[in-house]
Amino acid sequence: MGFFSSLDAEKYDRTYSDRDLARRIVGYFKPQRKRLVLISLLTLLVAGAGALLPVIVSRGIDLLEELPQVFSLLMVAGAVLLVGVSIWFSNYGLRRLTSTAISEVVAQLSIDAYSASVEHDLSFYDEFSSGKIVSRITSDTRDFGELVTLITDVFSMFIEALILAVVLLNIQWQLSLYAFAMIPIVLVLGFAYRTVARKVTRQGMRAMANVNSTIKETVSGIAVAKNFRQEGSIYAEFTDANETSYRVNVRRGLALSVVFPMLNALAVIATAVMVLAGGHSVIEGAVTLGAWYLFILSLDRFLFPIMNLTSFWTSIQNGLSASERVFALIDSPTVVVQTSSDPVPPLKGEILFENVSFHYKESEQVLTHFDLHIQPGENLAIVGHTGAGKTSVAKLIARFYEFHGGRLLIDGRDIRSFNLEEYRRQLGVVSQVPFLFSGTVAENIRYARRDASETEILTLAKRIGGGEWLDTLPQGLESQVGERGGRLSMGQRQLVALMRVLVQRPAIFILDEATASIDPFTEWQIQQALDLILQQSTSILIAHRLSTVKSADRIIVMENGGIIEEGNHAQLLVAGGHYATLYNTYFRHQSLEYVEQARDLAAGGAA
Repeated sequence: MGFFSSLDAEKYDRTYSDRDLARRIVGYFKPQRKRLVLISLLTLLVAGAGALLPVIVSRGIDLLEELPQVFSLLMVAGAVLLVGVSIWFSNYGLRRLTSTAISEVVAQLSIDAYSASVEHDLSFYDEFSSGKIVSRITSDTRDFGELVTLITDVFSMFIEALILAVVLLNIQWQLSLYAFAMIPIVLVLGFAYRTVARKVTRQGMRAMANVNSTIKETVSGIAVAKNFRQEGSIYAEFTDANETSYRVNVRRGLALSVVFPMLNALAVIATAVMVLAGGHSVIEGAVTLGAWYLFILSLDRFLFPIMNLTSFWTSIQNGLSASERVFALIDSPTVVVQTSSDPVPPLKGEILFENVSFHYKESEQVLTHFDLHIQPGENLAIVGHTGAGKTSVAKLIARFYEFHGGRLLIDGRDIRSFNLEEYRRQLGVVSQVPFLFSGTVAENIRYARRDASETEILTLAKRIGGGEWLDTLPQGLESQVGERGGRLSMGQRQLVALMRVLVQRPAIFILDEATASIDPFTEWQIQQALDLILQQSTSILIAHRLSTVKSADRIIVMENGGIIEEGNHAQLLVAGGHYATLYNTYFRHQSLEYVEQARDLAAGGAA
């Protein structure tokens, strides 16, 4: 049990009854009503034709026994061919319709699961691995599609079994009762296996999700792993996850290996009994040779879906477990909840925190009775040591997290009352490590405003250092940025991220400045881009650069989730408090470093 303990369910997982799952699945198939009617008719046709084949063959045997002529043989062969062709065409139509219906349902299920994951606030992703979430949206929805295909096959086979049961009763009802007596035994075995199958299937899916999560994390961080020569470590991590998945699947296989031999033994015994009893009936003249052959052939086809119930049940449990995991993601509650969805007028940018409390974990309070008033158009810089609560303030304004007490007002209105999508359209955010999507520079700049023209982008770009930063790109705006912007320098990524916000023209701007060192010329360009944004918005700057701090209208100094000082740069230096200490130990050193870099550049140019 040791390796199973590492495969615990996610906190948002839940157990659904088979009835609930069936109801949800049926709900997804409601738009497919017309196709489902055709699928049902074709299923009946395929099942009926399949059941008809042994009847034709048995009648042919009797006919040839009575009147052995070539014409009779051709008639039987033609009838078999005709039934076979009809089965082929019906099956083709059935598969095509089923494939289309299932593909549309799986696509909708994937959309719903993806939408649910996108709707979640950032605390959801702080707690749960994105790789495991991806596994639910991709692998589990695919397994759900296989479940529906399987159910269609099972339905067809059971319709055929029902028809053959009637045929068996017509041939020799006494023998048929002996055959039917096996059904309760098979059903009991199948249902007894049900609980075990669901449990080991869930474990298998969690193990696979762990493998996917490990692959995603290690591939995303491959550059760091190589830099610190940890290829062996990440290989060992993947091997461990893969080994766990292997052991879970072996466990599932062992569970199956107990049931299948029992069922196969029952099938062999039943067939042997029926061959003996049926042969005796032929000898006594109770049934014809063709009828006996029909009984044996029909018995085999009748028992096939019954005896394979456990096999189907395993796959069905696999599909049900997959749907359960997808529905759990869809049904998982979002922490950030709007009380209403009021339209958002053009914002002035006034922000008011009143007695706000916030924590990531209940045991670790970040903000306690926090108060802050930001005036419309104000440029506010927030400084403080790591863990002081600077980023938390910004994330609450962006509505990435839910606060747990107090009020947060935007232009005098509760932030929870806004239509969140409309609100965020007037919000520009640049994180400490700017994230760029694969594509061109222009595509990334247009991310928030798809209608931004190339002329508009170029005009804005030239207001930043005369547009020289574009000349450093191999193909200007059409340069490919690579995955996560990997083809660009950190300075170029910051400029693209700032251009993205500049094109958006937000009413509220949030910047968590990067701490990475860049050359003075790039920093000057970044400051120009920043100044253009600051002119048109209320700005909250988590400041790491001296230039940003000095130019701010107001600076607040945070410590342990509270404001301990506020004022402008000059006022705080004169006060000689925490900010002055921070300036002398960090910002002053940064300023001297900046001067040294500028001197080195000048010296290099003169040389």
